[in-house]
Amino acid sequence: MIRRYDEPVRHDVSYKSRPGAYAVLVRDSKILLTWQGAPHDELQLPGGGIDPGEGPLNALYREVFEETGWRIANPRKFGVFRRYCYMPEYGFWAEKTCHIYVATPVLRLGPPSEAGHTAVWADKDHVAGIIAGEGNRAMVRAVLKQLAQVS
Repeated sequence: MIRRYDEPVRHDVSYKSRPGAYAVLVRDSKILLTWQGAPHDELQLPGGGIDPGEGPLNALYREVFEETGWRIANPRKFGVFRRYCYMPEYGFWAEKTCHIYVATPVLRLGPPSEAGHTAVWADKDHVAGIIAGEGNRAMVRAVLKQLAQVS
């Protein structure tokens, strides 16, 4: 069973399935995030929807590059969670299955190519307190706990 975070399921709306791939991008003592302006105005894990015919890893590489301008290396699947939400940028309610990866940002190729996004480096000890989404915060805490045990 996949754990659900954030808002409860609403029975008065119809949800569209929207799988996505997202990354916890750790480099030294920092984590690379994306600031998404309107309609969200929030710090997020870089990533997004997996397009039809696209695999999760291809989506991850594409989305991280579009939202941060960085290339990544060595992605490994870390976890998955589900959330139900309204997506104002698409105009529909979504059942989001969020596939979380841990990867290393290795090369900045330029600014984000996706409008409204800005790459932001944050101290790893503060990320869980500043990013949007209960599920994202839980995944960041779990990643950092695992990394601390390995160190």
